[in-house]
Amino acid sequence: MCGIVGYIGDKKATPIIVDGLSRLEYRGYDSAGIAVFKDNKVQVEKYEGRLSVLADKVLEKDYNGTIGIGHTRWATHGAPSDANSHPHTDQTGDIAVIHNGIIENYMKLKEWLIEEKGVSFKSETDTEVIAHLINYYYEGDLLDAVFKTIEKMEGAYAIAVVCKDEPDKIVAVRKDSPLIVGLGKGENFLASDIPAILKHTRDVFLIENDEVVLLTKDRVTIYNELRQVQAREIYKVTWDVESAEKEGYEHFMIKEIHEQPKGIHETLNRRLNSEGIIELDEIKITKEDLDKINKIYIVACGTAYHAGLVGKYAIEKFAKIPVNCDIASEFRYRDPFIDENTLFIAVSQSGETLDTLAALREAKRRGARILSVVNVVGSSVARESHDVFYTWAGPEIAVASSKAYTTQLTAMYMIALHMGLTKGALSRERYDEIIAEIGKMPEKVQSILDDFTDIQHLAGTQFNNESVFFMGRGLDIDVAMEGSLKLKEISYINSSAIAAGELKHGTIALIEDGTLVVALATQDKLYEKMLSNIKEVKARGAHVVAIAKEGNKEVEKSADTVIYIPDTMDELAPILSVVPQQLFSYYVAVARGCDVDKPRNLAKSVTVE
Repeated sequence: MCGIVGYIGDKKATPIIVDGLSRLEYRGYDSAGIAVFKDNKVQVEKYEGRLSVLADKVLEKDYNGTIGIGHTRWATHGAPSDANSHPHTDQTGDIAVIHNGIIENYMKLKEWLIEEKGVSFKSETDTEVIAHLINYYYEGDLLDAVFKTIEKMEGAYAIAVVCKDEPDKIVAVRKDSPLIVGLGKGENFLASDIPAILKHTRDVFLIENDEVVLLTKDRVTIYNELRQVQAREIYKVTWDVESAEKEGYEHFMIKEIHEQPKGIHETLNRRLNSEGIIELDEIKITKEDLDKINKIYIVACGTAYHAGLVGKYAIEKFAKIPVNCDIASEFRYRDPFIDENTLFIAVSQSGETLDTLAALREAKRRGARILSVVNVVGSSVARESHDVFYTWAGPEIAVASSKAYTTQLTAMYMIALHMGLTKGALSRERYDEIIAEIGKMPEKVQSILDDFTDIQHLAGTQFNNESVFFMGRGLDIDVAMEGSLKLKEISYINSSAIAAGELKHGTIALIEDGTLVVALATQDKLYEKMLSNIKEVKARGAHVVAIAKEGNKEVEKSADTVIYIPDTMDELAPILSVVPQQLFSYYVAVARGCDVDKPRNLAKSVTVE
């Protein structure tokens, strides 16, 4: 969620911070603010609305200070407003704080500060409590005051603090919310994600959980919760800032949809040896390990969860191991059966999704082996896992995920195939056949992308629907769920995904003249049954858009429009069938005038429960 940027050095801090925040806009926000030193005091400017509102106010002023912190906020405590925007200060205005996350015991702390210390609050936020607590503990040492403050705080957070009386330092803390430090010469940077500082440095410290960081312009010191100095290796960022730019595309989302062939190719081919055998980086899962595993949990949120549903199918089919696929936010609260014979697979694009991270920690505590499928190298989920399978999608900026999903699917297929071959549940002949077909996926996805005009035209005729149904059978229902999510999150259309066989158990009551139904019919074994389901909704007046494999022309007799995908194995159809759904959602959102890359109320990385 919220974006954090800090700078300390010899350059003007304001333009660096504002530029850094602009590179974090994809995280989602509803207000922005900055605190910089000017005329021997901490000057705070913060405004509700887009970052451009803040930029217009501060860039024209002479904020020549060389130390500052900036923030884009997504409202949790208190509605979006200037007063609730970050940074927040103590009553003197000498201490300024920015914060990503939630302080769970803030009301108890707030009441104590009001009743016992006479503190007057200006906002409805939990963050303001932090500023007043630091002021309470401040006795000339900001680092010490921050340490004492976080001892009183419960929750998940990343914070950055500056103080008028110590204008040569920034203090930051990371607890369950992402934070990185960028290293320069005579300057250092702070951010919640790498793109914010990549313009200035490729040398990064990845801050671990429960660590406190002291930044001066010449030095970065990392402390653990016991105030012990921690050694840290420099992480070198290898991708370019250009990969996080639009490169001529109207939106990041359409750029990332078009980057899927490359992402699938990279995710597969980086792990195939000369004999066509999958080598899972440094993951060592032997036949003996697999024989001991009696159950697998795949746990994720949103799009990653939908990839996990396909992963469940693939592992059960190819490796013959029972799999449960769970929504991370619910996983811990149902007391799942986990022991040392459990394999826990966490799926996350960012590797910072708090619910997934919390579920991972619970499974790890109970003795499970942890394998994560993650896109962001060095992220929290990756660092806390026993084994990591990195997808090679590259930076994904748009809030609505696209290339992360198809690379996650590719990863899940590869894990399933590796398990099946290693365990002996899958023949080498069948294994080679499937690997060869996955190898053709980039070209087949590209063919769908090249023939986008029919989908664009369809979106232009259907964008004014306010209720849309997606349906399918078998793997198609899993992909229909992702298609429905894409449409609702960027176009704000009320869409639902249903198993086609469930129509007569309630949903068909909602079908009437003109209702748009997107019907996936890519599973050969279930093709005839899907045709019957299409006829059922057509008989009630639905306008049906079908997605089917090339050659299956029978569907044209029932559907109003048919979008064809290249022929492939049923098992691999999700990689292809999701692409026209992504394109349709994108062009519908554009036609409706929606903010495609930054949809309302959503954030790229959900770092609160």
